[in-house]
Amino acid sequence: MIRQIWPGPERALGDDDLEQLYRYPADPRWLAVNFVSSVDGAVEIGGKSAGLSNPTDRVVYQLGSDLADVVLLGAGTATIEAFDGIHPDERTAERRRRHGLAPVPPIAVVTSGQSLPPDAPVLTGASVPTIVITSEQAPPALVAAWSAAGAEVLVAGREEVDLRLAIATLVERGFGRIDCEGGPRLFASLLEAGLVDEVRLTLSPLLVAGTADRIAVGADFLPAGAALASVLTDGATLLLRYFPSPDERNA
Repeated sequence: MIRQIWPGPERALGDDDLEQLYRYPADPRWLAVNFVSSVDGAVEIGGKSAGLSNPTDRVVYQLGSDLADVVLLGAGTATIEAFDGIHPDERTAERRRRHGLAPVPPIAVVTSGQSLPPDAPVLTGASVPTIVITSEQAPPALVAAWSAAGAEVLVAGREEVDLRLAIATLVERGFGRIDCEGGPRLFASLLEAGLVDEVRLTLSPLLVAGTADRIAVGADFLPAGAALASVLTDGATLLLRYFPSPDERNA
């Protein structure tokens, strides 16, 4: 059973409680980033995050996409994890109906143009058209191939993807509740741009060592504070929620 241990008093949480805790606020934009990590900071085992996950993590992971307007992914993560979009079960479909959401949230994939082949499952396996976010530098032939595969291509930025413009465009299109599911480089870039409103981190009770990445890699910016919002546990796994500092969130 999942229990909330902070803020107090300690209490057991049912499905409705978890749904309320992990729902998106009524803001024009709320971007929540979801990650699972080992106790010693590894973000993957054997190149994938699945080995770190467990039933407790999957409860909150599913809430992220179930309650979102759109799921945001880096192309590398989408390809490595063979992500093929959201395919709601009956429970998810009922939850989305209850919250007035579209039956299926689209996937928005951020790519420079080099890491997303046109036959990637995130394009060919998705039940609604995937949004490919790229820059003007993406090869025209590849852009055409993405479109031919059924994707909608959103160009945001000249030399590289302008994440501020990309997120603003998603919000303008009605995709204000954004669930980012990685990867580490996209997360770091979103932090650098001041676009992250909430961090949802599962600490899996595993020690991995090795050379695995941490949850944010690549961007270079001054350390920023984060306020702890809640701590949940099933006795071994920790489910943490943080809000980045106000200055960063509103940048």
